Amino acid sequence: MAKPTAKTNALRLAESGNLAYEAFEYDISDGMIDARSIAAKLGRSEDEIFKTLVAEAPGHEHFVFIVPAAGELDLKKAAKAAQRKSIELIPLKELLPLTGYVHGGCSPLGMKKLFPTFLDETAILFDRIWVSGGRVGLNIAVSPQELLRLINGNFADIAK
Repeated sequence: MAKPTAKTNALRLAESGNLAYEAFEYDISDGMIDARSIAAKLGRSEDEIFKTLVAEAPGHEHFVFIVPAAGELDLKKAAKAAQRKSIELIPLKELLPLTGYVHGGCSPLGMKKLFPTFLDETAILFDRIWVSGGRVGLNIAVSPQELLRLINGNFADIAK
């Protein structure tokens, strides 16, 4: 694992918000960017690696959900956390224009706009969790509580 050579919006926001983080780059040339592979490359448990998903409620309201990478977002639980009747993941083609991030490199930090954000409650079990650092091949280790402080997010039961 190498230290990042270029700053991303996520790293800039982390620094400006005084978020303690540790950044790690990992090789993506093998095409292996699934949760199990990322965990192995980072030398971490799959339970500590989290993915960032963006969803939309009727009325075009957007929400961000951060769930264990080896798991899935429970859409019913997500809607309940967001206090909406229903919620659906956005199509991948909408991710970049909405957030500024590509699939596989979507960070909860540094999106074009700050959306209501929910982190799966299992994150509380760890001193640090790993989330995308703003591009494929870059993850950052952060305190879940400090991450939520910076993005004004909440813990919620959202994974299955």
